[in-house]
Amino acid sequence: MSDEEPASPEPKPEVPPAVRAQLLATEHWSLLASRSTTQGEVLTRISMFLYLVSAGLVSLALAGQATKFDEGFPGFALTVLSIILLVGVLTQVRVTNVGMEDLAYVLAMNRLRAAYVDLDPGVAPYLMASRFDDLPGTQTTYYFLGGRPRNFSQVLGSSMMFIIAVNSTLLGLLLAGITLGLGLPLLICVAISVAGGVGFLAGSITVGRNRFLGFWRRYTPLFPSPPPAASPRGGPGNREPTS
Repeated sequence: MSDEEPASPEPKPEVPPAVRAQLLATEHWSLLASRSTTQGEVLTRISMFLYLVSAGLVSLALAGQATKFDEGFPGFALTVLSIILLVGVLTQVRVTNVGMEDLAYVLAMNRLRAAYVDLDPGVAPYLMASRFDDLPGTQTTYYFLGGRPRNFSQVLGSSMMFIIAVNSTLLGLLLAGITLGLGLPLLICVAISVAGGVGFLAGSITVGRNRFLGFWRRYTPLFPSPPPAASPRGGPGNREPTS
């Protein structure tokens, strides 16, 4: 048996910058395609849900006219509203999940922009989207123009808030139908339906907020944003701090 030491492995050749850029671009396009597919799927789900809501309300109107709102109509109406609300809750869950998936895509693409800047620091001033994979970086990517109101307006105008508002309304209608069917006074029925709808709205917003903030408490960015004082005036934290 030979006592000679095994030869040390040869060092791997350095990957040329052009090859690195090609690999990063391929990953970038893959993320864009996945993000587009996910957004298209959830928009289709939302459209189907709204079609179901419209069809359900029209069916209630037609059934009411056909039956002259007899004793069988309340049971039919409650059944239809319950089915629509169930589909709405499932749609809301999917919309919330897609929101977190979209955040993951944004973080991944922000990291790729950081890699682009590492390859060529000169491209940093031309990037509108952020290259930092933390909360300020994602806010910049979601809203290029900056400004404090962006957080509230982005959430208020989101698909998630839209679905939550529709589901809250449906729940209020369902509770109103149930309480009226039980023979409770009108004011009590209105109070219960409003309280149920508002409670569902507040609870859904709280759950979504806790999920979002919980993610950032567990997450450790690889490329955190520089301190605000170090960011130049010309961009939202995309360039290197100036000396």
